[in-house]
Amino acid sequence: MIKDKRQYEYSLDCAKKFAYSIDLIEKDEDWKQREPESWQLDIDVKSSHLKALQEEISEYERLISCNNIQPIQVSFGSLHELLDALIKARIAAKISQKELAEILGIDEQRIKQCEEKNYRCATVSEIIQVSAALGIEMNGIIKVDFEEIEEGIKTAHYRNQRRK
Repeated sequence: MIKDKRQYEYSLDCAKKFAYSIDLIEKDEDWKQREPESWQLDIDVKSSHLKALQEEISEYERLISCNNIQPIQVSFGSLHELLDALIKARIAAKISQKELAEILGIDEQRIKQCEEKNYRCATVSEIIQVSAALGIEMNGIIKVDFEEIEEGIKTAHYRNQRRK
């Protein structure tokens, strides 16, 4: 996820380099004739990376171009993506880390630390406070995957048996 202008500019530069590299490979007829599978694989891998990078660039551009008149929606499919949405909401609101810290009455360094780790180090209380400060409303569905729970139980039992 692109979090600031510096990362955005770096991502744009990387995207140009991927596109240039793909263009060079596509023009390499000798390689294509000698090793067509390797040639195509290299193109596919670089194209996949370029596509992912372009999606991140597009998302960042969407966030920074919000007009703050209409609410935006940021979709998430997991708790990790929800935590990433906190950063996206701050970017879309055009609020700096310093401003968010001031709103919350905490040290700016704590916001920086949380965002560097995509809020995985934040307490539940901090996540709730940041969500409230950013005007985040959540109304989604939580899916409980019982097969995944069973796998977790089996793993825990196995781990406990190995410790004995």
